[in-house]
Amino acid sequence: MNDNKVVLVTGSSRGNGKATIIEFASNGYNVVIDYIDSEKEANPAFRSFNNEEDAQKLKEYVESNFGIKALVINADVSNELEVRNMVEQIISEFGHIDVLVNNAGIVFDRDFDDIKIDEFRRTIEVNVLGAFIVTKEVSKYMKTGSTIVNVSSTNGTKTISPECLDYNISKIGLQGLTRDLAFQFKPNIRVNAVAIGWADTDMNKDLPKDYIEEENSKIYLERFASPSEIAKTIYFLANEESSYINGEIINIDGGYNG
Repeated sequence: MNDNKVVLVTGSSRGNGKATIIEFASNGYNVVIDYIDSEKEANPAFRSFNNEEDAQKLKEYVESNFGIKALVINADVSNELEVRNMVEQIISEFGHIDVLVNNAGIVFDRDFDDIKIDEFRRTIEVNVLGAFIVTKEVSKYMKTGSTIVNVSSTNGTKTISPECLDYNISKIGLQGLTRDLAFQFKPNIRVNAVAIGWADTDMNKDLPKDYIEEENSKIYLERFASPSEIAKTIYFLANEESSYINGEIINIDGGYNG
């Protein structure tokens, strides 16, 4: 056990979660990499995935490059028992949790008439209920000055896309949860959220080229964000540089006008 601060990033073996792990590790944090085995093979519409191989590679990378300790845990954030066991492992290993990043999220892409109720329910379970469950368990061990950052989306603020109606609603719910948690934990724990627009992640790499070009034309910066740009904003919100920002939703979208 060492004196480094500790961050838990859910859904963090790939994409923005992976970049966030690297950002915190490069700043001396011990990190907890949470993943859940892919559901993609069982459902081609599923576009968000993590796996053990990627998580272990990330652990090796941050430990060898930054001299910190990384812990890899397989936990479904929507499963209360798995979350409780995960938090107990973290406390056993490190003794404390200073920052929580609720990053885990899933999305199904279907036209409105094809949206399935079980997929809708699963999206809400992971994206909203999961953030609540993890926060409820982790906050028991957080001290004054700890921080929580929820990873939302511009789908919850200003983007209209009926083909992912369930995802949109889940991100609106996550933003509401952010504001309520900021009130719940005042004045000891700050809670903020980032609303992410398009980013160059694995989840988006198979989008049609013409669609990417069309979306880029709607972004003032004319490009998708890099995961590292997302991660740096999350790190900023988690640390003292943002000590008077609380209960806010910060858009990271390059100036999107869709």
